[in-house]
Amino acid sequence: MQSVYNFHALEFNGEKKSLEDYHDKVLLIVNTASKCVFTSQYKALERLYQKYKQQGFEVLAFPSNNFNQQEPLTGRRLETFCRLQQQVTFPVFKRTHVIGEYVDPLFKYLSHKELNGSVDVKPLWNFHKYLINRKGEVVDFFYPFTGPNSSRITRKIEALLNE
Repeated sequence: MQSVYNFHALEFNGEKKSLEDYHDKVLLIVNTASKCVFTSQYKALERLYQKYKQQGFEVLAFPSNNFNQQEPLTGRRLETFCRLQQQVTFPVFKRTHVIGEYVDPLFKYLSHKELNGSVDVKPLWNFHKYLINRKGEVVDFFYPFTGPNSSRITRKIEALLNE
């Protein structure tokens, strides 16, 4: 069975970042957008990241324009929006496809149970979240309306951090 460690992401400078670099971390992988009703979740994700990062937790953001063209930004403009306007310090990668014909291999893996062994749910909108354990396995998902600091998410993160 594969794990998220078999995949890579593209950084804003175009370099490939192996997800193996996050080995033994609990991950929350989120598809994001700058023009969405849920964009305020960037700040909530940052608070979550700050709360648990010293315990081995990472948020990985993947901006996507798949839903109603709500991520029109690319490149430096997108990076500036995330880093300066939203003040996020967790990793944010280049804009990518999270559904459809050109879906990124990572998101294909995350959303198909026959590939990940656990979850069979594609993102339905921006700020869909996948929770990954320290072994790189998909263990849960959360719909966009579930806020990053909800007890449903924080309880599961804490349990995984304490395993």
